[in-house]
Amino acid sequence: MLGSGNSRPSGQTPRMTVAVIDIGSNTGRLLVARRGSASAVVAVRTERTVLGLGHEIERTGTISVAKLEHTMACARRYATLARAHGATHIDVVVTAPGRQSANAEMLVTGLSHVTGVAARVLSAHDEGCYAFEGATAGLTGLDLPVGVCDVGGGSTELAVGSPDHRPDGLISIDIGSLRLTSRFLSGDPPSRRAVERAVDEVRDHLGDLAGIQVATALATGGSARALRKLVGRTLDERRLERAVRIVSRQPSDRLARAYGIHVERARVLLAGALILRETQGVLGVPLIVARGGLREGLADMLLAERSAA
Repeated sequence: MLGSGNSRPSGQTPRMTVAVIDIGSNTGRLLVARRGSASAVVAVRTERTVLGLGHEIERTGTISVAKLEHTMACARRYATLARAHGATHIDVVVTAPGRQSANAEMLVTGLSHVTGVAARVLSAHDEGCYAFEGATAGLTGLDLPVGVCDVGGGSTELAVGSPDHRPDGLISIDIGSLRLTSRFLSGDPPSRRAVERAVDEVRDHLGDLAGIQVATALATGGSARALRKLVGRTLDERRLERAVRIVSRQPSDRLARAYGIHVERARVLLAGALILRETQGVLGVPLIVARGGLREGLADMLLAERSAA
């Protein structure tokens, strides 16, 4: 909430506010945050806009002028909102579109211009590290090692380590919910054969996970948050199988109405569920939907850096 203009008690230091603008394959997101009790990152304002950049990148290898303009308008609005809510430092990041689009440089240059902040492309490694830090922040007593699976629209990252340190290992898989949907799951709902082909694709990509051992597994990203509405926060084998059945048997608009999910998220949710189901099968432990992720990790870094400065 914006301040009312009341004077602050003498000696009380205002809490620093920062913002993260995150441009991904499927959505653009804003997080305005500050420190709360116990040094936790607390959201002041969040926003989400469907951009669908990944669909165009998958079809043509590039982002159209119309999509670029839509993305710029979204980022400009987010920067204005962030400053209106008192954000003194803003981080503008691009995830998979910055790594996968032929005109990524145009995207990054445009974002820097409209926000007044130097936008940057996150490497897959950095994306996984920030998601790990945001997902594990404030958690104690977890069995180690901890794995954090971040399913995005264009890629999936699995980071493994201890919450007290940066991840010891990280694997990035070049498949995400939007990319898998574009390639195999365009039907609404898709055919059984299409689902089988999508599963084969996911399993091919998950071959790199063989041999990874974790005692605790967390899931973050839009697909994981949506699945929590369907089957709960603990995504074990039984619940993920149930989620796949629910999502694969009805049109996305009906799914969106029934579970309070944005229709664009509903359209890619089967792909996200398949990626999470197959990942859970490889890891062999339930996935717990995390309360934080990439943006919380970035906000935590911003707050720490500015406090140190």
